[in-house]
Amino acid sequence: MYVLLLKTRLKPGSFGAFMQAMRVNAAASVQDEPGCLTFDVMRDRSDPDLVWLYEVYLDEAAFEAHMQTPHFLASRPLVEPLIERQDAIEADMLALNPAR
Repeated sequence: MYVLLLKTRLKPGSFGAFMQAMRVNAAASVQDEPGCLTFDVMRDRSDPDLVWLYEVYLDEAAFEAHMQTPHFLASRPLVEPLIERQDAIEADMLALNPAR
């Protein structure tokens, strides 16, 4: 499985607008994409402008397909202006919690 962990630094004061768009994208990803197993959005407790995205896909091809979906493409012009910086960690899943 292909895992993506995104450390997302938001511009100050943009959290609400970011989450409005990201909730739609995250929900549609797990509901409409058979290759998307997890799409979690988390806010750092020590920094309100730091958001983490945790995404798990069956494989890299499923992630590539995700980036072509209408919900992903619609979210880009909404969230990109709100992001100050984004760092990505790509990983291979070694064990997945079976309770999810």
